[in-house]
Amino acid sequence: MTTTRLLSELDLLRSRAFPAAPERSGDLDSGPGFHVAALATSEDFWEADVERRETVEEQYEAERDGLAAVLTARWGEPDRMSLWSLHARGMEGEELPEPWGVLCAHVPDLVLWRVGGRWIGLGVSQWDKELPFRLLAVVTEVDPP
Repeated sequence: MTTTRLLSELDLLRSRAFPAAPERSGDLDSGPGFHVAALATSEDFWEADVERRETVEEQYEAERDGLAAVLTARWGEPDRMSLWSLHARGMEGEELPEPWGVLCAHVPDLVLWRVGGRWIGLGVSQWDKELPFRLLAVVTEVDPP
């Protein structure tokens, strides 16, 4: 992964129109007012040892932080948003708007900017300890709940 490639993919994502209905295409989930894209995906960890998994997690967090540094120079200091409380609220039955409802199930926190009426976020996702890590980019007009 190079920061230049990741930045290019994020800029393309920001320029895409939002669809009228939810849709999925490869590593892109979109819906009214949002896009969530995997900028990079690791291997899975079915046979990997704990040390390998931790190394990859650190690598993905470093990639997120490197891209965040470039975006901070562009847009200013981001917010850091923990999604834990949203996850708890969803588990208690609260209806959370997308993309927030799905994100909080597998992304612990986001680095988040408000740019031109949209939220732009970066996070590291992992649905379960055996599954791959994904560096996610979020572009949304939907305010965090």
